Amino acid sequence: MKNIFIILLVTLGFSSCTSKNDINIKKESTQKQIVTTKNIITENDSNDSFNDNFNEDFGEDFENESLKIEEVFDPLSSYNRLITNFNDKVFIYALNPTAKGYAYLFPETFRSGISNFFNNLMFPLRFTNNLLQLKFQNSAEELGRFLVNTTFGLAGFMDPAKTELGWKQHDEDFGQTLGFYGVGEGFHVVLPFLGPSNLRDIVGLSADSYISALSTTGSSDIQYKIPNNQTQNLTITAVNIVNSTSLRLGLYESLKKDAFDLYPYLRDLYNQRRNTLIKE
Repeated sequence: MKNIFIILLVTLGFSSCTSKNDINIKKESTQKQIVTTKNIITENDSNDSFNDNFNEDFGEDFENESLKIEEVFDPLSSYNRLITNFNDKVFIYALNPTAKGYAYLFPETFRSGISNFFNNLMFPLRFTNNLLQLKFQNSAEELGRFLVNTTFGLAGFMDPAKTELGWKQHDEDFGQTLGFYGVGEGFHVVLPFLGPSNLRDIVGLSADSYISALSTTGSSDIQYKIPNNQTQNLTITAVNIVNSTSLRLGLYESLKKDAFDLYPYLRDLYNQRRNTLIKE
């Protein structure tokens, strides 16, 4: 009887230990499930938080960036493309070979002197437009440059005003003057032989032609005009263009090689440069 009682006690002890182990195992598995669930929830929350932060940080930028894309108003696009191709062919097959031959015949020193001479003759245009834009110091320097270069620079073939006095040339035209006073550029227009322009700058060209000493426009009103007729005007313009091109050989080709589509590339390049010049 005593032995039976002892056996019952041992059996009950093993049973209690087994049940405790089962309870502990269940508790551990439950805790693991709870921890795993928390991790999943935390991970999901962090992903949602990341997405929210990403949208908050970058979504607005993407929206703003899309708003920055503006369609260019270009009603003369077909015509402009046609004239751009025409000007490109004129440059490749006429102007560039002529400029290269000209550069071969005349040394750079001579060609730089011709460029200085033409720049000196364009003094009235620069002086007037700097004055109209209230750039009085620039106007004074332009006047000083003209006097010094005309007298001490062999009628402008040399530029002692820059080399000796440090007075730089301040290029301004009437198109820039109109832009300075807030006149919009209007739509883009490509001019035969002259290249990219716009409505504002075409008006500016007309006004500059009246002031310039190298054109016949306004010759009845202004006495300092150099050409006496249209033939002389065209000859002077051609020499000036060929001489200028000879000093910039390879520049157009380097610009052109980066263009996927030549016309919009030159159009945007022109607009950016004009806007930069107006802000200066």
